[in-house]
Amino acid sequence: MSTQNRPAYEGMLAESVNFAGQNGDYLDAYLARPLGAGSYPGVILIHEAFGLVEHTKEQARKFAHHGFIAITPDLYHREGPENPDDLQSVIQRMQSLSDAQVIADLEGAVTALRSVATCNGKIGCIGHCSGGRHTVLFACNTKNLHAAVDCYGGRVIPDQLTPAMPKAVIDMIPNLSCPLLGLFGELDANPAPAHVARLEEELKKANKEYEFKMYTGDVGHGFFGDYRPSYRQEPAVDGWQRIFNFFDKHLR
Repeated sequence: MSTQNRPAYEGMLAESVNFAGQNGDYLDAYLARPLGAGSYPGVILIHEAFGLVEHTKEQARKFAHHGFIAITPDLYHREGPENPDDLQSVIQRMQSLSDAQVIADLEGAVTALRSVATCNGKIGCIGHCSGGRHTVLFACNTKNLHAAVDCYGGRVIPDQLTPAMPKAVIDMIPNLSCPLLGLFGELDANPAPAHVARLEEELKKANKEYEFKMYTGDVGHGFFGDYRPSYRQEPAVDGWQRIFNFFDKHLR
């Protein structure tokens, strides 16, 4: 769908909200939605390992600006605030987050989006870094998504299992329930290009609908993160256009 077919932009409302996740626990979240007449697709935006930082909220507002209702849940809400500058703590928290809990919490996010009066009922999901992995995980364990975008999600292969992540995402691909867009950097170590190739092989084997883009050159992990040295403008701009085109195609 071209940008000409998107609803006319008339401003947005962005606010902190909460919704019920696993076991009825309430999660903090950030919701950004377009104002004006019409109906809009919903997008679940899953944060990186650093949690619900301002950069993620900016991305939610970017989606609202382009005619999507975006919600980004704080998947670490139960553990309380974290220090994004303490990398060891960030990694420990990410690795201890239960896949089962994530799936249940994201189902709650679907319900929250569909409760917005202007939502058209179609839901997409996108995540970066650990959020990319969680996006594919969720897309393989729900029937409530219409499109998913994985931005350099790592830890998808069997030799990276933990008690919190007992099954490799790559082994769940036969259950993928919606089209998948994947955006990756050639210099990334997790997922390395070899891991991306294995994931693509499984998608082909399972006859799933997908689009992958591997950005070459000096492009590694975190190239969308314009607040970090890993940011790369050219692939980030191209990636955003691919994301909007993909969601326009499958959600409107």
